[in-house]
Amino acid sequence: MWRLSCKSEVIEKSCRRPSCVYPNICKNLNTDQTPLIDLYRDARDVEGVKKILIASGLRYDLAVKTPEYVKELVTEHVGGYLKIAPEHTETGPLSKMMKPGIGTYDEFKRLFEKYSKEAGKEQYLIPYFIAGHPGTTDNDMLNLALWLKANGFRADQVQNFYPSPMASATAMYHSGKNPLKRVDRNSEVVDVPKGAKQRRLHKAFLRYHDPDNWPMLRQALKKMGRNDLIGNGKKHLVPLTQFSHSRVTQSRVFKTQHTGLPKNPANASALKGALKSGAKKGNGRGVKRSGTKK
Repeated sequence: MWRLSCKSEVIEKSCRRPSCVYPNICKNLNTDQTPLIDLYRDARDVEGVKKILIASGLRYDLAVKTPEYVKELVTEHVGGYLKIAPEHTETGPLSKMMKPGIGTYDEFKRLFEKYSKEAGKEQYLIPYFIAGHPGTTDNDMLNLALWLKANGFRADQVQNFYPSPMASATAMYHSGKNPLKRVDRNSEVVDVPKGAKQRRLHKAFLRYHDPDNWPMLRQALKKMGRNDLIGNGKKHLVPLTQFSHSRVTQSRVFKTQHTGLPKNPANASALKGALKSGAKKGNGRGVKRSGTKK
């Protein structure tokens, strides 16, 4: 977001929008990433600089506005993998996070793969997701689990939302209201997963492939009227029978079915390390890293 700003100082001084990029990118926001491209190139020309790598922190909904930036990033500054945070697939929780829809992730992924192929590089996106965020229902987590399964992702370590100071999500967590809109006694009520049982369930949906979570998920799916997702076929989320944990873990080789990444990539060790380390220390690990949420 280097040098991105409002196109008009007058408009900026009077603006009352809570975000320049939600619910859509403001037409008054300058989204041209050309200055950042120039900065990258100047930095690469500095004597003694061998390589500049960017592993995370990318606002991909802004990046797709300048395809030339995505090309520069992918061609010169990705060291095998890039972590980005779609956070969720469903509108309910995404609206409370002020994050774009999953379609924006798909667009960035398309550009990422296109420019990686053009550069002759084997590179991968590692998406982060979160469970238990205010505004998330059981059905939201079920749909996220189905998306993960359809896209071949199996998360080793996942994160549940925890309230932390100075975050609007924390206000939602404690009040059950949406402070992103006018708050009064008749204003929007936010679904907040608080009980230990529901929080465990939401986390289990992110790890739908873990045998330890299958009994809980079977029970929940039956209660939700989704018995059609219990079975031993490809369309099912959890199997009918309980396999031994050792039987499942023996098949957890670093391959497509496990992480959503191709079999035996050239930089497998680096990718495995990224999947294990996940978020920054103190902000959770695994399939999620997000700003103020721990």
